[in-house]
Amino acid sequence: MAVFHQCATKYPTMFKKRIIAKLDVKNEFVIKGIHLEGLRKVGDPIVLAKKYYEEGIDEIIFMDAVASLYNRNNLLHIIEDACKEVFIPITIGGGIRSINDIELALKAGADKIAINTQAIKTPELIKIASRVYGSQCIIGSIEAKNKSTNKWEAYVDNGRQPTSLDVIEWAKELEDLGVGEILITSIDKEGTKKGFHFELCEAISSAVSLPVIACGGAGNPTHMVEAFNNTNVEALAIASVLHYNLFSIPEIKTSLQNSEIIIRL
Repeated sequence: MAVFHQCATKYPTMFKKRIIAKLDVKNEFVIKGIHLEGLRKVGDPIVLAKKYYEEGIDEIIFMDAVASLYNRNNLLHIIEDACKEVFIPITIGGGIRSINDIELALKAGADKIAINTQAIKTPELIKIASRVYGSQCIIGSIEAKNKSTNKWEAYVDNGRQPTSLDVIEWAKELEDLGVGEILITSIDKEGTKKGFHFELCEAISSAVSLPVIACGGAGNPTHMVEAFNNTNVEALAIASVLHYNLFSIPEIKTSLQNSEIIIRL
């Protein structure tokens, strides 16, 4: 008999665009780099999560940046503490390798689970997890690197290992396996603060009928307006622009609202 957690119904699908804070965590600190390399500490994950929540962020993604080194996710205690301060959907990713890992993450308080490496290694895990916990709980995470015009390769282990998988075909397969959302991270744009990879975002959102979260490249509100206006992505995951206090969440949302983009206020 399938077991459905509250994440399957707690947050109904909405048509409003979402802004999501992405916190990559290593050894108890939020870290940030460029192209997923040259990582530096930028703050305490609980302090930052609470700050972004109070400023009005729609969701938060906690990603274990070194899970492959430990063969497990090390964020469960952080999620437990965050849930005492933050009352919006929380996603956890990195090092999720089994149904038991998913169960532990949900019990810790996560609402959604993002899976990348293990989805490629064991696609059956996605099929089982989406059936047991509901598609709303399972996010297919893809790290994409540009190989040629309109051609991207999927990477794993936080952008360190190529897989030879075509990103667009893999996104379609993830949809068939049962994920409820796609998180697409452009390795080429990640950390650059030069804007989102529009071609990649549009290629993914055109290939699947799922909500697509674009990640990598946000440096200012204009980049976010352009991403929503030039692609069909449903949400944007941002990091540097928040971690380095370049713009506040109210400033970002005001800019989006002034550009007639429907958002959650």
